[in-house]
Amino acid sequence: MLAVTVVASAWALAGCSTTSASDEHSKSSVAEPELEAFRLQQGQLSTSMKIPGELVAFQQVDLYAKVSSFVRKLYVDVGTEVSAGQLLATMEAPELNAQLSGAQSRLKSQEALYLASKATYDRLLETSKTPGTVSQNDLDQAYAKQRSDLAQLDAARAAQKEVTDTRGYLEIRAPFSGIISGRNVSAGAYVGPAGKGSDMPIFTLQEQKKLRLVISVPEAYTSYLRDKSEVTFTVRSVANRTFTATVSRLAGALDSRLRAQRTEMDVLNPGKELLPGMVAEVSIPLNSTSQAFVVPSSAVLNATKGTFVIKVIDGKAVWIPITAGRSDADHTEIFGNVALNDILVKTASEEVRDSSIVKRFKVK
Repeated sequence: MLAVTVVASAWALAGCSTTSASDEHSKSSVAEPELEAFRLQQGQLSTSMKIPGELVAFQQVDLYAKVSSFVRKLYVDVGTEVSAGQLLATMEAPELNAQLSGAQSRLKSQEALYLASKATYDRLLETSKTPGTVSQNDLDQAYAKQRSDLAQLDAARAAQKEVTDTRGYLEIRAPFSGIISGRNVSAGAYVGPAGKGSDMPIFTLQEQKKLRLVISVPEAYTSYLRDKSEVTFTVRSVANRTFTATVSRLAGALDSRLRAQRTEMDVLNPGKELLPGMVAEVSIPLNSTSQAFVVPSSAVLNATKGTFVIKVIDGKAVWIPITAGRSDADHTEIFGNVALNDILVKTASEEVRDSSIVKRFKVK
């Protein structure tokens, strides 16, 4: 019985030794995973930035009455499409008619005085050709009277023209073609440069067949937009439609509050699908003209100590601090102590320790 127990114990010990040796052998036979790497190359990254913009009328003006008067008749209303020079409204001011009559009477009186003084001077001048008939003093006085009456005649003409021009302000005409977008008075209302009713314009006129797209471009992105650059934009009210616009005006300076440059683009709108006041989402292409190092986004390691790429140097993995630039869905620009054809790990992670030995890697 004792012999059987000893033999069993011996077999158990032998079995344990065999199992431990097998485990150690299997562990040593497991190969380290192969790292995928690539050679660093230069390239261009084409991305875009979306910023809000506003559509405004290409031209807009508030039309007021220049003289104190009453609205006689309105010929247009909100939504009316008008052409340049079209009559929009007429006013009446009875006192201007009286002023015009007085100015015309003074003009006729001055014309009569001037004609009389001119005739007198002409007769004296003709008579003076006979020696001793007219003194030089009489002739000079007649000439001075003629010049004085002529000056008074010119003043009367100017006064009459002033009243006539003022009466012309009783008609309001469209300065350019567009649409009446606002009307604030009715027939019979008192309007003018002062007094009740003058705070609001009679009409608001907008040009809508051509609009301005206004955006504020942040300082960091001003270099990507130039004169004649094209951008695309969308508006919520016109679904599934992308519009294009061309940069026409750059402010050339940054707004002191926003630190952004005002940029305007002309938008043709013949069908009037777009309206002034709409908010647009503008897509600005960020196409760099210079070459930069572009890597897969997975090669950039964002660690607690900073941003790195992992470079393979003499069989070791070395963390290289870098600054990440622009990026899209798959690629990122990097700037730092890297050079062309450096071997970088494609999928960077903190499991690849800094200065650790890389036994197996494959460059693609």
